[in-house]
Amino acid sequence: MPALPHIDHLALTVTDITVSTSFYSRLWETEPTGYMDDGPFIRRIFTLAGGLTLGLTQHTISSAKDFDEKNPGLDHIGFAVKGRAGLLEWRDHLEKLGVKHSGLVEASYGTALSFKDPDGIALEFFLAAD
Repeated sequence: MPALPHIDHLALTVTDITVSTSFYSRLWETEPTGYMDDGPFIRRIFTLAGGLTLGLTQHTISSAKDFDEKNPGLDHIGFAVKGRAGLLEWRDHLEKLGVKHSGLVEASYGTALSFKDPDGIALEFFLAAD
């Protein structure tokens, strides 16, 4: 079997590129590093710590259904944090931004802090159990 590759990038479809760009810029405290405006879509690209690239895409033609993690496809995106202090920092950051979240949810496999972006895409900061 070939070596398992790491995830290089995520591309999320959004309904309003301006609203989503503002949300993710505030969340990550950075501006987009790339822009694509010359195709059948508009895209903003963020380069995040650890080498992950996050693309936001607004298509010119869309079925315009809201995201629902209960439908086949993506359930949520989980971002690993280091230590409980890191999770608490993200909780405080979300609160400072006025982003509604789950609070810390503990399970046998780890602790999660869940929230949604402006399109309802489920996101999570996660601390794995020892």
